[in-house]
Amino acid sequence: MADLEYRPVAHDHDAFLEKALKRKGFSGAYDALEDEYLLVRELLTARARAGLTQEDVAASMGTTKSAVSRLEAASHSPSVTTLKKYATAVGCDVEIRLVPASASHPTKATSGPRKR
Repeated sequence: MADLEYRPVAHDHDAFLEKALKRKGFSGAYDALEDEYLLVRELLTARARAGLTQEDVAASMGTTKSAVSRLEAASHSPSVTTLKKYATAVGCDVEIRLVPASASHPTKATSGPRKR
């Protein structure tokens, strides 16, 4: 088998999103998953800021790399306990707040898709 070299592909999320939002049905589906996407972005940003790999986080949490990968892929909604373990592993705290809908999304009902 040929010896393959790992070469990561750059991903420009903003450019991807701008193009994808033009596709029929994408905007509604994306908005329906907004909270999940925001959580994933928070997780990935925190891990990157801590300079840790998925393996590092998994070892700290007492789990497997594949479990961390699933958590970061938003393949399911994690429990608060799992979020706390992840936060501790990356040197963060979890902050959960409930805010009045009018304060958190003042134009959500009247606006179209928002750029993330």
